[in-house]
Amino acid sequence: MIARVPPHRFLALVVFVAAALWVATGHFAAVGSETPEPGATKAASEPVAETPKRTVAVVRAEVADYARQIRISGVTEADKLAVLAARSNGVVQELTAKPGDTVTQGAVVMLLEGEDVRAAVKTAEDQLAQAAEQLAVGEALNAKGSLPETQLTARRAAKSAAEGALSQAQADADRLSLVAPFSGTVDAVNVEEGEWVQQGTPIATLIALDPIIVKAEVAERDVIHVSVGAKARVRLVSGVELEGTVKHLARKASDKTRTFAIEVDLPNPEGAIPSGMTAELRLTAATQPALTVPRSVLTLNEAGQIGLRVVEEGDIAAFVPVELIDDIDGGFVVTGVPQGARVIVAGQDLVRDGDPVVVQELTRAQAEAAQKAAQP
Repeated sequence: MIARVPPHRFLALVVFVAAALWVATGHFAAVGSETPEPGATKAASEPVAETPKRTVAVVRAEVADYARQIRISGVTEADKLAVLAARSNGVVQELTAKPGDTVTQGAVVMLLEGEDVRAAVKTAEDQLAQAAEQLAVGEALNAKGSLPETQLTARRAAKSAAEGALSQAQADADRLSLVAPFSGTVDAVNVEEGEWVQQGTPIATLIALDPIIVKAEVAERDVIHVSVGAKARVRLVSGVELEGTVKHLARKASDKTRTFAIEVDLPNPEGAIPSGMTAELRLTAATQPALTVPRSVLTLNEAGQIGLRVVEEGDIAAFVPVELIDDIDGGFVVTGVPQGARVIVAGQDLVRDGDPVVVQELTRAQAEAAQKAAQP
């Protein structure tokens, strides 16, 4: 059967088998170096070359007390707001206040027609005067024994009834006028003179703008840093900045947002700040030791924790978890870094815990200059 195979194919088959056997030996990558030259082989006891150390730049941590600014959005609202309603049926006789007017507590805002009601007051006053006179005469006669006790009692009852009738008449007359329950500004008037109104009809809206209230919502993590009576800086959308005082802090969180309502009193003697204006509240949290680091320095460990790489004794790299408490122009403010720790500011992503490193220590100014130079 072999004789039937052409010679050139038989030769090719032999070469293929030989090549396969050579590959199977595992020495195909060492062609030309199978036998080492004398002295080329290292002794078994010779140490293996060490992995080159990474060079990292570090800056000493300067931990200092830091008071974080709590920034929350809010809106201004009137300190008091009341919709004044008609207290009786009638025709509007006079409107003594217009939108934008400033009124004092007790000032008449609207007056209804009601001559019959006012006349009833005069009648009740006359009846009371008559009953009082009759009672006085009866008491004098009773003292002399000329008037029975039962008649004296009847006169006393008549005087009490007259007093009740006068009180009722005066109450009816009082309901013809609408007065301001507090000093403030008339924001709106909803009726016109000569218009018929029913009891309960909204007549005018009165607001008090001094002080004006800034309402906002404080997050759960920040509510422990806020207390009633604390000072707060308020920046209005107009750019005006003022200082106010925390007036109220809710003790129960919102079921939907898990935030706490807060109110800040803001002086507004001229009423220049209107209700409904957007504002930013800035509250100061309690001081705590913290370190400001560039944003590029923060890194993550294998567990996903955020932190910093530091160099420990013996020039060994290590990871320190931190808590981010603020974001300012100069970088992130973090806690959890020991005072004087050598924080890696360049090369932190190229080393792991336990790696030996070559340390190049920089001053804070040098590190800041290097980072500015590296920015595009």
